[in-house]
Amino acid sequence: MTTANADTLAAAAKAASKGRGLPPVHLWNPPFCGDIDMRIARDGTWYYLGTPIGRAPMVKLFSSILKREGDCYFLVTPVEKVGIRVDDAPLLAVDVEATGHGRDQSLHFVTRTEDEVTAGPGHPIRVDRDGQGEPSPYVLVRSNLWALIDRKSFYRLVDLGCHETHEGDSWFGLWSDGAFFPVIPSSELP
Repeated sequence: MTTANADTLAAAAKAASKGRGLPPVHLWNPPFCGDIDMRIARDGTWYYLGTPIGRAPMVKLFSSILKREGDCYFLVTPVEKVGIRVDDAPLLAVDVEATGHGRDQSLHFVTRTEDEVTAGPGHPIRVDRDGQGEPSPYVLVRSNLWALIDRKSFYRLVDLGCHETHEGDSWFGLWSDGAFFPVIPSSELP
């Protein structure tokens, strides 16, 4: 893909989303045009040809035409679909705000690309743990696109957590919009 093609994708995303929110990428099924040298790093930085994309509006436009199919990620317009690499999650949640308390709590997330979502039954929180037990927290933002929750936001979430019985076991977790999201079994906490 040439720089001209990247500009074409950005122009199509801008035109599709102008004044109407996110474009309907779930309805677009154009032919696959190949992979491009674009990557989203674990820290949310987007790279094109190995160079960070420094223009936040360009990254926001690309994120608006991002689509996941199986374990693969694509940038999609009505006429073109190109594959990209994603190191972990395609989005990064950089802020969280809590309203209410306990079972009446709601957790509102904002991503680096300005997506906003309230965790709940349709937007679950999950915490994966690596082989050493290190947590990686995520929130589902849209259309099977998860956001890694940044460290500072995760620490704030831990302060909001509580112990509940979930599926017969005691868990430390989070309430949001009437749903409980288990983080770690209570027995594994010091």
